[in-house]
Order: sequence, then C-alpha cells, then structure tokens
Amino acid sequence: MELVFLCRQEFKPVSSDNYFGSVAFMMERDAFSQWLGIEIMDLGKGFCRLRMKVREEMTNGFGIAHGGICFSLADTCLAFAANTHGNLSLTLKADISWPEPVKAGEVLLAESKELALSSKSGTYDVTVWREGSSNPVALFRGMVFRTGRPVIENES
Repeated sequence: MELVFLCRQEFKPVSSDNYFGSVAFMMERDAFSQWLGIEIMDLGKGFCRLRMKVREEMTNGFGIAHGGICFSLADTCLAFAANTHGNLSLTLKADISWPEPVKAGEVLLAESKELALSSKSGTYDVTVWREGSSNPVALFRGMVFRTGRPVIENES
C-alpha cells in the first residue's frame, strides 16, 4: 500500500529530532490508519492536519459513519501531533462528541491543537469537519503520557 503524505514540506530522512520523520516512521507501521485512507496534510511541532474519505464499509446499520471512524481519525491526529516532539507519547484517555452525522462519500479533515505540554503529559484538542465546511462533525480531547523514550529507537 502506498503511503500518502501531502505536506507542504518534504519529509526528511527519519530521525527522532525531525517531526516529519517521527510521523513518517509511525505511519509506515500503522496498518489501521493506512486502511482508513488517512492522508497527512500538514505537520508542525504539536500540530497535525489529516484528511480521510469515508467509505461505505465504514458505515453502521443506520447508514452513517460508525462513531469509531471519526474517533480513529481524531486519535491518529492526536498521536501524530503528540509524537512530533520526538518523545514517544501514548494516549492515556480521550473523549469525543459527534454534533453531526457523517455519511459515506464525505471527506473529513481533522486538525489538532496542543493545549498543554509537560515532561510527562500533553493535552490536545482535535476538531473534525467536512471538507468545504466549518461546522464540526466531531470534537475530541485527548491526553498522552510522554514516555521519555524516542519515537525512533536505536538511532546513532
């Protein structure tokens, strides 16, 4: 499967002090995000913007996107943003609300905002909306544990 990186900048060689490299390292190994069809639109320290098209097999019995689809997109956005610092960060807790339903064929954008960062934790908000609209379809807040280990182990 070909990975899609649509960032404004080129990814540099994988390196723990390079936020593009940390995220590229993660995405190359993330079969679920690849299956979702997530595209990386933009990255910065503590920031990420993703894009994903909702497919028919992502809908539930009511014909709308399963809640886990938006949650997964937002959680991936959180993970990429948190790990741009090069410090391996893992989600401790997260919650989400869905103000509007999503249907197959719609394209979603997710954008993270780093609210707080310390040596041991980080807190992020992620907003998900339809491409071409400013109305949120999901509002997500997550907290990560910062392990103190590099995202990419065994670098010399």
